[in-house]
Amino acid sequence: MHIPDGFVSVPVAAATTIASVAGLGIALVRSKDAFGVRRAPVLGLTTAFIFAAQMINFPVAGGTSGHLLGGALAAIVLGSPWAGALCLATVLIIQAVLFADGGITALGANIFNMGFVGVWVGWSLTQTLHRLFGGSKSRLPLAAGIAAAISVIVAAVTASIELAISGTANLAVVLPAMAGVHILIGVGEGLITGSVLTYLIKARPDLLPGNEQEQIRSWVVPVVGILLIAGLLSLFASAWPDGLEKVAEDSGFIGLGEKVRISIPTPFADYTFNNNEGIGTSIAGIVGSIVCFAVAWGIAQVVKPKNA
Repeated sequence: MHIPDGFVSVPVAAATTIASVAGLGIALVRSKDAFGVRRAPVLGLTTAFIFAAQMINFPVAGGTSGHLLGGALAAIVLGSPWAGALCLATVLIIQAVLFADGGITALGANIFNMGFVGVWVGWSLTQTLHRLFGGSKSRLPLAAGIAAAISVIVAAVTASIELAISGTANLAVVLPAMAGVHILIGVGEGLITGSVLTYLIKARPDLLPGNEQEQIRSWVVPVVGILLIAGLLSLFASAWPDGLEKVAEDSGFIGLGEKVRISIPTPFADYTFNNNEGIGTSIAGIVGSIVCFAVAWGIAQVVKPKNA
């Protein structure tokens, strides 16, 4: 769902950038309650995992693929939608700058759609559904999975409205197309979110909020897992276009992104290394995961309370 350069108009890009910058400013302040010394590495691990998981496009229907957005998952693992927004924004900024994934001019829109709409819808619905399901820890993956799936659809609808306001596509065409394909992508999002939370609840509850008194165990397994996802599993990602790209192809506005592309010179463009695929993709994935972890860890040091 990464909107490239050229898909949204200057007014839409400006409005979403202002909204995203304001939201991130609030998030930096509000996240102070979420982080002590022990939680800082969790923000780094979560950010690195979201980056790595987003590299793996899974096939859906009609020659279309999708990937994890991770907004609901990030908010739940970090215990705060504000921290979840910081996590997603970090991933999106690094993707745009270091990997030319998502437009520089559309970065505000992407952060708004995935980092705020996706995160807050996923978080709010999870809290509501979890209470309706009884509130037990074992029901959290189900509630989060459903909420995560819906959050993808709502984020896709938001992107559709932005495209329509920009004059890029007719709302009557782009809205049902985006919503339809992202319903399928949302199913994948829900399954991944529920599966990850099921694992954490059973095997690594020390990484979840609410266990502040429990000593965090070894970091080896999560770190190795993230590097394997980024460096190995990413090689098996589907080559089919993602939901937005497929809709753009079918609706005839894909050329807008090809005509306008603002990128910062980087050897890791398009998740390769100096345009070398294969091992280059592995290198790009590992480097990106490390950078995401380091940047997120640094953010956690900034936002944590002074007495933490």
